[in-house]
Amino acid sequence: MTINVYEQYFEADATFAGVARHAAKVLLVAASELGAVRYEAAVTFFPHNDDEDFAVSYDAYASTELYAAAGRRSKKREAAMLETLPETIDALAERLDGKIFWDRPLSDARRG
Repeated sequence: MTINVYEQYFEADATFAGVARHAAKVLLVAASELGAVRYEAAVTFFPHNDDEDFAVSYDAYASTELYAAAGRRSKKREAAMLETLPETIDALAERLDGKIFWDRPLSDARRG
């Protein structure tokens, strides 16, 4: 089972494949199956050409595995990951030559 532990949209700045990207979707994803759990941080930049444009394109996408082991989800582990998520996502964004404006959210945070 895969669940978005955290998901939120932010204003951002990036150009990928010649297309300007003005927003980013930030995720903390948990996947658990067969007695194991895996966490991944991810970011994808998308055009967001107007206030209604939330058509997310996954061509400007980066992710990293944060944790993988036998066991199950842990609220304590997730809280620790959420505390360091901005730094993790900023490092991923740099790989795509992008920047996220954390002080300019485009949506409320969704937690699962």
